[in-house]
Amino acid sequence: MNYELMPMDRSHLPQVAAIERESFSQPWSEQLFADELFNDTVSLIVAEGEDGTVLGYAELQVILDEGCLEKIAVDKKFRRQHVAEELLGAFLRFGAANLAFLTLEVRESNGAAIGLYRKLGFREVGRRKRYYQDPIEDAVLMTVEFDRIGTK
Repeated sequence: MNYELMPMDRSHLPQVAAIERESFSQPWSEQLFADELFNDTVSLIVAEGEDGTVLGYAELQVILDEGCLEKIAVDKKFRRQHVAEELLGAFLRFGAANLAFLTLEVRESNGAAIGLYRKLGFREVGRRKRYYQDPIEDAVLMTVEFDRIGTK
């Protein structure tokens, strides 16, 4: 399927919220995503198909030169088609140009996501014990550091 990465806007919110509900045990509400659209420290992007279907979305929060991947999810129908890799790739390109590092947290049981993050250069740097609820599970902390000219 052909798709384009673009900034998330209000028209995407119902589909993003639906993907969120199918992807997470404690999903964010549509209103929370709407509020994030006006957060100056946040970038929200979607992968949108030619027919307007949202295939997936991602959220990056930036404070100074530090980035944190807050959310990334892909509709079940479009998983294993490199959509998450493309979404994350956009933030990695931004990070390489503007950030010192990018971090994320992932459920320790989410082997597919951990594999993707490792493939893209992230390494495990720690754990948050019992971070996730429903079910209770540790979070694996992962980081990718960017070599920026003049910062070392």
